[in-house]
Amino acid sequence: MAGRKLGRTTDHKEAMLKNLVTSLIMHERLETTEAKAKELRKLADRMITLGKKGDLASLRRALKSVRTKEAVGKLFKEIAPRFAGRNGGYTRVIKYRTRRGDGATTAIIEWVEPAPAKASPAKPAEEKKS
Repeated sequence: MAGRKLGRTTDHKEAMLKNLVTSLIMHERLETTEAKAKELRKLADRMITLGKKGDLASLRRALKSVRTKEAVGKLFKEIAPRFAGRNGGYTRVIKYRTRRGDGATTAIIEWVEPAPAKASPAKPAEEKKS
């Protein structure tokens, strides 16, 4: 089996990666160890590819790897359309710092295309009474 062991059994590793990819979809950015981030990158890129296809079979395959229906909906409706013109390389892993407790190298994994900024309605200026 290709990939890192990450000090876990196969079932534990698969469950952890499913949790991580769900969190990445929901929060768009994640801090974890560098090894986990590099493993997560593979799964996240596959999920974007499924989201870009957009058919029912792809939706069902994504539901196998993503924990919540809300995350799958966000993947197919918001995240995948951002990458319509890109063929791979949907995530970036940035080395971040060394964790104080155990010395593990941490990294930030995020989508290459940032989420569009939400336009907040402008507040009307308050009138000063004189």
